[in-house]
Amino acid sequence: MISNIKKKKWYPWLVVVLLSGVAFLNYMDRQMLSTMQGAIQEDITELDAEKFGALMAAFMWIYGLMSPVSGIIADRINRKRLIVGSLFVWSAVTFLMGFVDTYDELYVLRAVMGFSEALYIPAALSLIADIHNGKTRSVAIGIHMTGLYLGQVAGGFGSIFSNALNWHTVFLICGLAGMIYAVILILFISDPRNSKDKAVAEKKEHTPFLLIIKNLGKSLSLILSSMAFWGILFVFLSLSMPGWGTKNWLPTLVSENLNVSMDYAGPIAMICIAGASFIGAMTGGKLSDKWVQKNVKGRVYTSCIGLALIIPSLILMGIGNSAFVIVLAILTFGIGYGFFDTNTMPILCQFIPSHQRATAYGIINMAGVLGGALITDLLGRLKESGTLTLGNSFAIFGAVAAVALILQLLILRPKTANME
Repeated sequence: MISNIKKKKWYPWLVVVLLSGVAFLNYMDRQMLSTMQGAIQEDITELDAEKFGALMAAFMWIYGLMSPVSGIIADRINRKRLIVGSLFVWSAVTFLMGFVDTYDELYVLRAVMGFSEALYIPAALSLIADIHNGKTRSVAIGIHMTGLYLGQVAGGFGSIFSNALNWHTVFLICGLAGMIYAVILILFISDPRNSKDKAVAEKKEHTPFLLIIKNLGKSLSLILSSMAFWGILFVFLSLSMPGWGTKNWLPTLVSENLNVSMDYAGPIAMICIAGASFIGAMTGGKLSDKWVQKNVKGRVYTSCIGLALIIPSLILMGIGNSAFVIVLAILTFGIGYGFFDTNTMPILCQFIPSHQRATAYGIINMAGVLGGALITDLLGRLKESGTLTLGNSFAIFGAVAAVALILQLLILRPKTANME
């Protein structure tokens, strides 16, 4: 029965929906810790603000540094196994967090989570890009990205769940759900790249180590010598800084600019930005898939529309002092970010061949995450010292986004809708 399902025309969409569930768990499991900080500190008293910052940083640094490694692995082994293994391990880690009673235990598990979650995104996006042709690629990736947005919102309600159930129980339930979901993926997910030519796959498994290193070096050389790749990386890094900045500091900015409690500021910020990002991803994905059929630069132009929306929204976030202006800015940012986010991998597919895409995206993702880690810390330091307010910092991000928009238009000139 399952083998028959895989032959159906709608099977590629089933894969996207299932992977969206994985993306949801990916972001929810990582986000919950930040919102349950107060509840956890009641039981683990040694978890002060400094140690909590180190705990969050451990995840980001390991996740970022592991991203290119995970991309390299995803280009060389069965991606289904990598996705399922990644999900099972980080879910098991989440489950084990329900038993911790010391800071050191929590720190080690958080670090392992960063390692295991990093294995997922390059493999998943590469798999989706392969099973969806140019006519549906951006929409498919947009649906997958929606899982990330919804997971971020769900994780934002971690404090409410912990008050109702106890934070240990929340970790146990979420971890167990992820491990069960991994079993479901084993049944329904397959990797078309590996099933197309088993002989090639078996040959790769017996390739001498030195030849593997040589091929890896050649692959990296081809990727890093591409001007388009560096253009995509710079644009992604430029947008990752305000992207991570909004995830980590937007509730504080809303609270300060509108003079409202964090109990209201957090949900307002996260629900608005996630809902708007969903609209942007769906709209931008559909527009991109249609536009690229008529103009090979259609995906680039769609992404640029997103950048054009992000620029004024960041400025308005920074200087706005009324609920209407700030909510409008958040919604505009979310829509613009959805346009941009859903088209990064499809644009990469126009310049990088299939067997190198996970590696390329892994490098790009590393730059974005590490840039986000640095900017999150910098925003806190600038705010604490009084050098710049959060509002001024967000306004500066708008100028950076403007530079990214100009460079994307100048550098990214694809010649095909899909690089084979």
